[in-house]
Amino acid sequence: MPTSLFPTTSAPPSRRRAAPSPADPAINDKALAVHARLSPVYACPIPYFHSLDPLSELVSSLLSHRTRNAESGRAFKALRARFPDWEAVIDAAVPEIQAAIAGVTWPELKAPRIREVLLAVRERCGSLDLAFLGAMDVAAARAWLEAIPGIGPKTSAAVLSFSTLRMPALPVDSHHHRVAQRLGLIGARIDVGPSHAILRAQLPADWSAQDLYDNHEILMLHGQQVCHHRRPACGRCVLVDLCPSAAAGAREP
Repeated sequence: MPTSLFPTTSAPPSRRRAAPSPADPAINDKALAVHARLSPVYACPIPYFHSLDPLSELVSSLLSHRTRNAESGRAFKALRARFPDWEAVIDAAVPEIQAAIAGVTWPELKAPRIREVLLAVRERCGSLDLAFLGAMDVAAARAWLEAIPGIGPKTSAAVLSFSTLRMPALPVDSHHHRVAQRLGLIGARIDVGPSHAILRAQLPADWSAQDLYDNHEILMLHGQQVCHHRRPACGRCVLVDLCPSAAAGAREP
């Protein structure tokens, strides 16, 4: 069982999110070309998949780590059905929370972490309401969230982008990350966390929340449907001429 699923201490601000390298115009052009090619394939603009308030989105995101969307969605609904509000989750015993979210990966780790994160939110802002993040700029809102142990770049971006805040933040999941690496948008040794700042810097600074949401969704969907982990289906990929990995020949016919 992985013991580092959620860090127990916050990294210093300088290490939580690496600053992107100076933008390479050629890479930026490629990122835009990728977006333009995939947008009609996946029917952009893509509707938001739900409209949770930011605190609920935070809990949903914590549940989703290394868990399929269907299972994490069921666990979130079970948690909401079992407890009348987030205060009740704080007051609950950890085994009760764990039983409600039993369908996710590592519920024994996620149950105490969800309770600890909710406690941290209440202690830091005096209530269980993250709507105030909407008055901040994206960098400040993400820094506020990432100061809480257990919240990293993916979770902070998801809260701002997917929730009713609808802020222009770019989440990066494992599928998005894999496609970006194979396309050469990020290096082979860049992990998911540091990739957030690099990939965001490749896109126009004035892109809207919908633009960035679409960029995440189309790269994620492409990773799920075409650029598979083990046997990418390069023969039916609209990006094959832009992809150095496809040129290397390790692909499905």
